[in-house]
Amino acid sequence: MRNRIKQAALALLCAAAVHLPVPASAAAWDISKASSNFDLVSLDDAALAERKITTVKMGDVQLTSGRIIAADPLAQPDRPAFVRTVPPGNYPVTLYQAFGRVAAASMRFGDGQPVRWEMAAIPGQDPASLKDDEIFGYPVDAGLGSYMDADTLKLLEERAETAQAAKPDADVNYYDIIAPELDANGGRYALHSPVSGKPGNVAIFWSGWGDGFYPVFWGLAEDGHPLVMLTDFYVIENSDGRKEPVAQ
Repeated sequence: MRNRIKQAALALLCAAAVHLPVPASAAAWDISKASSNFDLVSLDDAALAERKITTVKMGDVQLTSGRIIAADPLAQPDRPAFVRTVPPGNYPVTLYQAFGRVAAASMRFGDGQPVRWEMAAIPGQDPASLKDDEIFGYPVDAGLGSYMDADTLKLLEERAETAQAAKPDADVNYYDIIAPELDANGGRYALHSPVSGKPGNVAIFWSGWGDGFYPVFWGLAEDGHPLVMLTDFYVIENSDGRKEPVAQ
């Protein structure tokens, strides 16, 4: 699937969607073509284990404003927040692993199972404009994805400035700051607090096959409020880790 989906690429400094050409006869956009892994958030641990999928409960992301950024935390941490918001609060993040990789990541906002799914969009993006197998998503260039509050960007900047001031003659890379936390978890994930004592943290995790372009989805309740957010890294299909997808 990961090679079959055309990327409606987003220029790093531009919020407008970029659509690839599709035949005029293409069918209307169908969210099921963007991901077949929505059932991940509805399966219990026993059902996931039967499908050879393991989970990591990372802990809570502190959303101080409720404006969520999903992005490569090293290459593009200042990507715009999604248009849809959630109430400020602390929300748990779960990773789904298969074939030795992080296949997907979710963040829970409420109990219950979604009745419908919606592609997450940033300002300037309109999911209704998507055609055929196009998607919105975020580019990954450092092999990592993340969830954080838009306010946390200020804390990342503060931490980077502090680290640079401590080594004025060195070129400080933020990876050097988070590397010990990632290494403590086999390089796969870290729940990073940029500034001790200040609310706001970042859930950082491997992005499936590494660099690429990955979509984010809202799982919605009957009344339209968000229950869960899901990032699909296209490691599995049909919420099943027993058979690796064949690249197409």
